[in-house]
Amino acid sequence: MKKYIRMKTEIPGPRSKELLDLKKQYVMDSMSVHAPVIIDRANGALITDVDGNTFIDLSGGVGVLAVGHSNPAVVKAVKEQAERFLHTDFSVIPYEPFIRLAQQLCEAAPISGNKKAAFFNAGAEAVENAVKVAKFASKKKALIAFEGGFHGRTLLCLSLTSKAKPYKVHLGPFAPDVYRVPFAYCYRCPLKMQYPQCDVACADLLERTFKLFVPPDDVAAVVIEPVQGEGGFVVPPKEYLPRIREICTRNNVLLIVDEIQTGFGRTGKMWAVENFGVEPDIMCVAKSLAGGMPLSGIVGRAELMDAPTDSVIGGTYVGNPVACAAALAVFQTMKELNLPARAVEIGKYMKNRFESMKEKYRLVGDVRALGAMVGVEFVKDKQTREPAPDETSAILKKAMQNGVIAIKCGLYGNVIRMLVPLVTTDDQLEEAFDVLENAISEISA
Repeated sequence: MKKYIRMKTEIPGPRSKELLDLKKQYVMDSMSVHAPVIIDRANGALITDVDGNTFIDLSGGVGVLAVGHSNPAVVKAVKEQAERFLHTDFSVIPYEPFIRLAQQLCEAAPISGNKKAAFFNAGAEAVENAVKVAKFASKKKALIAFEGGFHGRTLLCLSLTSKAKPYKVHLGPFAPDVYRVPFAYCYRCPLKMQYPQCDVACADLLERTFKLFVPPDDVAAVVIEPVQGEGGFVVPPKEYLPRIREICTRNNVLLIVDEIQTGFGRTGKMWAVENFGVEPDIMCVAKSLAGGMPLSGIVGRAELMDAPTDSVIGGTYVGNPVACAAALAVFQTMKELNLPARAVEIGKYMKNRFESMKEKYRLVGDVRALGAMVGVEFVKDKQTREPAPDETSAILKKAMQNGVIAIKCGLYGNVIRMLVPLVTTDDQLEEAFDVLENAISEISA
């Protein structure tokens, strides 16, 4: 008997199907959906659709809901701010929530010395503006990103993003002077080596890029995710990011760390780079920043952030006051509930369950985890490591039919990623994983 999941209809139910038919008629096809249900309400880790079906959500709005769906403190802050005023444009009439949030982010950022921050709408805007700051401050033009990296879907961000299909098809030409090096993907090592005997040789490919393709005197910044998200929840060895940091410092190249998916406690620390003892020059944040409200930001060393001149950075809706108020509530909730510590507990449970499945089921090839940022790679054969994208989709579909929503990622579409709300209870997690394991067992048979 399930305690939380309630499946009253087939998926999709009649009301969801009616609305999805309207979507097909009026919403562009490119905006496809993973779950063929229409949400009615949500709380914590639970989602109920318009047909009364209740699901346990392991996707967390693609990593947006660290503090959970409809977090009471966030809802209260949104209501109170909305009743006072909705918008002015900060560059016309500034407001306290923006300033207070900048203070909070600067105090929390893992960067030494004086820091400053700014806020925008989406994660892609944070990356774009971090690059603008880096270019303006360094007076250099080139950028280096990583294979498997994902930084957004605007033109510049697509130029940095590595996955060609579906994101980049027919959309070029892209921004010039963007170079790419392999990431530390140990399960599919680009150098065909084994860790730790490899001595993290893949990090030295950055140095090689400086020698063969673009001199560091032309490189404004290296842009990196401390744990790759869309690329497959790839956790690098502990030596990798410090080596990248050292190479950047030695060559006078700025390091932009994209914490959009990894930040706000997801990896067991407030910021993923803290697990590696690395300080960025500029850091990008978004997703869980505002508990479901659209908001992103950048924070960096003050002398860099102050380099762009008047009006180079900005926008009409950036740092909306309602979203900033929500984010202040998120910071408070993270502290009160100690959610990074909770992420460690959740991560241990999920990793142990998946490691057990790896021993039992033929499709489970690799389990990767840092805190609650856990990815499971599915393969047709554990020896050849041939990706199993169709089987991965079938597992997710089967789980969804039985009340659990999870999503995939990876260059081959064969990784299930856990982005659970960090307020998910132990019994909710166990119930969800029982459903997920049953799906893996059935598809592996």
